[in-house]
Amino acid sequence: MPPEMADQVATLARAESRTISELLREAFRAYRAGRVRVLLDASQQAGRRTRHMGHTPDDVQRLIRETRREGQRKRREK
Repeated sequence: MPPEMADQVATLARAESRTISELLREAFRAYRAGRVRVLLDASQQAGRRTRHMGHTPDDVQRLIRETRREGQRKRREK
C-alpha cells in the first residue's frame, strides 16, 4: 500500500475509533459485493440476450426445487 494511502487509512481508523483491520475487512466486503453485482448484472444481460434459454419464471421455480432436492439427496448419501 502506498505510504500516503496507509496514512489516510490510519487517520480514518483513529477518527472512527476502529482498527485498520476492521476498515480493510469492510473495504474488501464492499469490493466483493460490487464484484458480485457486476457478475450478476453480466449474467442477467446474457440471459436477456439468449431469452433466458427459453425458461419461463415457472421453470425457474421448478429448477430451484429440483436443485435443492438433488442437494438434499447428495447430503443424505454421505
